[in-house]
Order: sequence, then C-alpha cells, then structure tokens
Amino acid sequence: MQAVLDSIWVLFCAFLVFFMHAGFSLVESGFCRKKNAVMVLLKNVVVVALGSIVYFFVGYGLMFGEDAGGFLGTSMFAPSANAADVGTLPIFVFLFFQMVFAATSSTIVSGAVAERARLGTFMLFTLVAAGVIYPIVGHWVWGGGWLAGLGFHDFAGSTVVHAVGGGMALAGAIVVGPRLGKYAKDGSPRPMPAHNFPLAALGVLILWLGWFGFNGGSTLVADPRAIGSVILSTNLSAAAGLLAALLHTRMRTGMLDLSMGLNGALAGLVAITAGADVIGPVEALVVGVIGGVLVVEGVFLLEKRGVDDPVGAFAVHGINGVVGTLLVGVFAAGETPGLLHGGGLGLLGIQALGTFASFAFAFSAGFALWKGMSLLPGGVRVDEAHELEGLDISECGVEAYGEELRGAHDMARRAALPEAG
Repeated sequence: MQAVLDSIWVLFCAFLVFFMHAGFSLVESGFCRKKNAVMVLLKNVVVVALGSIVYFFVGYGLMFGEDAGGFLGTSMFAPSANAADVGTLPIFVFLFFQMVFAATSSTIVSGAVAERARLGTFMLFTLVAAGVIYPIVGHWVWGGGWLAGLGFHDFAGSTVVHAVGGGMALAGAIVVGPRLGKYAKDGSPRPMPAHNFPLAALGVLILWLGWFGFNGGSTLVADPRAIGSVILSTNLSAAAGLLAALLHTRMRTGMLDLSMGLNGALAGLVAITAGADVIGPVEALVVGVIGGVLVVEGVFLLEKRGVDDPVGAFAVHGINGVVGTLLVGVFAAGETPGLLHGGGLGLLGIQALGTFASFAFAFSAGFALWKGMSLLPGGVRVDEAHELEGLDISECGVEAYGEELRGAHDMARRAALPEAG
C-alpha cells in the first residue's frame, strides 16, 4: 500500500511539473514582443519532446547509472521495466519524474536567447543540455557522485536544475548577442516591453502551482507531514519574493513593475528549492525576500553589462539558484544544521563548493556548445532581416494574432460605415 501511495503521489507531482511547461510558454511569450510569440511557443513545445527522448536514451543513465569516479553514470541507458525499483517507486515512475525535471532545465535557456536564436541550433543545444550537461551535474548531487559524498544538500534542484539552467542561459545570451535595437550607440539599454502581461501573469501562477509538485514530489514518498512542510515553505518564499521585488523596484524606480514582481515570485521559488525540506516557514520568508531583491538587481546588472536576457532567466534561475543553495548553509535545521542553527561554517562551505562548481561547469560547457554551434553553417542567430520582421512570419509563416482577429476588426468597422451610394 505504501508503494502504491508513493507512486501515485510522485506521478501526480510529475504531472504538475510537466504542466509547468505551459507556464514557461506563457511567461516567455508574454514577456517577448508580439512578432516572436509563435517561435517562443514552438521552442517550448520542442524542448519537451526532445528532452524527453534524449533523457530516456542517454540522460538517465549518465545521471543514475553505476558511478564512475564520482563524475557520471555508466549504465541504465534506456532502462527496461524490469530494472530495480528506486526505493518504493517502480523504475518508470522514478524515471518519468526525473525526465520532466531534465526538460525544465533546458527550457530555462529558451527565454534567454528568445527573439534571435535559430530554432535548429536551439534544438541541437537541447539534445546536449538535457542528454549530457544536466545529467552530469545531477549525478554529482543525486546519483551518488562526488558532491553527494561530501554531504552537499540540494533537495529539489536550486543548483541541479536552476543554477545549471541559468549558467547555460547566460552562456547562450552572451554568444548569441543582444537583440537588434536593444542597445543605443552609446551602450545604454533601450526598453523592449512585454507584449502581453495577462499571459505572463497566468504563466507565473501556473509555475507557482507546478512548483508544489516540483518540490513536494521530491520527497519521493507520500508522507503528509514532510510534504506539508515543504509546500508551505515553498509557497511563503514565493509570496515574499513577489512582494520584495515589487517594493524594491518601487524604491529603485518609483514604479510598481509587474514584470519584476512576477520574476520576484519565481526567484523566491528558485531560492527555496534547495532547502525546502530543511528550512522552516519563517526563514523561508527571509529566503524569498532575498530572492526578490536579488532578481531586480540581477536584471539591472545584466543590462548594464550589455547582456540581453529578454525574460530575466539568468537573474531568476542562475543567481537565485546559487544563492538559494548557499542559504541552506545558513538556515538549515535538522541533522546537518546551518550557520544560524549552530552548525558552523561546514555545511555553508560544502554548499558553496557544490553550487559554484556546478554553475561553472554548466556555464563553461554551455559556452563551448553555443560557441561551437556558432561555427556551423548559418550560425546560432537568424538573419537580420528575419529578426526585424519577426520570427513568427519569417521562420514559422504565421502570426500569433493573425488574420482572424484582423478580419473580425475589419468586418466590425465596415458594418459601422454608412452604405455607399
């Protein structure tokens, strides 16, 4: 009975994590300009398909196969249903839960290179990221690798998913370069506002809901007490992140910026993910506040440095993935306490080593991959004329808000005119 309950719980959470791709799609398309909405949606759907297939055949084995020197796995590639259970979970239940995580890490990068990256090279990137880069770091932490041996704590992936995705996103944004018109001749950034805030807000709420599966399912058991604590801390951190980002932006700019508030909620979710099982509700609020402030400063810092990240992927996932992992070493309670619970600097040092090593590996591997793809015929970036026209028309041949809407508008306008003659 326990195995059945555990399997149902983990599968339900995996469905929620899968549904997060709808949230990513809405957030990214809403934050981008109207002329690129279809391409953004296409990339987000393609990531799910490619990531699922490559993770089944390659990624799972690298992540959870027999350990080779603490660096990667060497077995369990395309495992069969007869493979050994993982705890109380049948192999395919556990594999599916991990599979939807792998696709999420690659999706983070989509927003950072939106509106100018080629679909073909992004698909190639997804195969390598979901099949190799993400699983290697996952093995270090969750597959019995060298960081697991040191006692590194990353409950649901602040480092494994988000810092890794953020590192690859930063590398992609640097190599692909900023959007045309983003920076003036003197280097000052120009605003390129989101085209659809209702979509972006709905997307964040979907991600917020999905995160209860992301973190709650990482218990891997249907234990109501453990699940309740994890989900409460997750929710409070998100709430604090949203409010902190809004207030910090108001003090900085004089405006209540919805886009910053939405990213603040995501920052709070990313930051609490590493320690949702060992950080209590009150301290989770502090984690969320830190995340909300950092995401605002991260967005401004990247713009000043000339790096164009249309959706704030690096500020949300990269910065807060690293900082959230470090905060485990400060706020963790339990068997291995953090600094504020009498644990000294030991855990904080291990957390720092693990998250910085993982981020550095993801950024370096991502940069090498993007740089290598830039040498391929056509490179990593669409033609200038296509970028100016918009990728929806030039690459996909359709518009997100096309003839149907314009036709209805024209019919209404003609109906209001007096009949000729």
